[in-house]
Amino acid sequence: MASKFFNHGTLERNVSLLGIAALITVAIGGIVEIAPLFWIDNTIEKVEGMRPYTPLELAGRNIYIREGCYNCHSQMIRPFRDEVERYGHYSLAAESMYDHPFQWGSKRTGPDLARVGGRYSDEWHVQHLKDPRAVVPESIMPTYPFLAERDLKPGDMRADLKALTRVGVPYSDADISKANDDLAAQADPDADTTDLLKRYPKAQARDFDGDPSRLTEMDALVAYLQMIGTLVDVDAARPQESLPGQVAPKEDGR
Repeated sequence: MASKFFNHGTLERNVSLLGIAALITVAIGGIVEIAPLFWIDNTIEKVEGMRPYTPLELAGRNIYIREGCYNCHSQMIRPFRDEVERYGHYSLAAESMYDHPFQWGSKRTGPDLARVGGRYSDEWHVQHLKDPRAVVPESIMPTYPFLAERDLKPGDMRADLKALTRVGVPYSDADISKANDDLAAQADPDADTTDLLKRYPKAQARDFDGDPSRLTEMDALVAYLQMIGTLVDVDAARPQESLPGQVAPKEDGR
């Protein structure tokens, strides 16, 4: 009788019984996947080189999100042959550990930007943002010339950094107290950035928009774009697995 009650025919003909069985199955699967998370400190494996954003990079990232850049550009290179050949090493979870919100996703109208840092010059980025078709004729990207005309007014960056510490971003007291000064110094070619570069390894300090007399939104956005994907030595952090028929990724990521 028990065998007859639990055969497939009985389940498929009894909607209520099928629903209960499906609920039990999903519940067991959910418990198996979720329960272990309560016994581990961190679900993201830390890798050497990762650091929080500098205040200028963070201000640039805020502009990036404000202008909706993430709607067309993902920052997640998948571990597939065609992706790594075009964009570079696949993305590591640790590379987004300080992103709130993160920029991973499947929507990709323009190219993925996970490894765009250092690939092009500051001037290229400035021209690309002002008139995308001036450097990429087939581009359908909107123009953003106003970024070079607007002074950067990010508000009190100390508040931004303090808020991020509450969700686990490890900014120090010195980082928070010097946030506004750090933001101005990173884009000032005449500023002393010794302390800034010590607290933010691999940070790039220079005029980014070609106009050292002003601190603009263009400075901030280019500073952000130039650091994406540059902090971690991905090959040292996690050796790339060989994919069937894979060839070496192209240097320009195209």
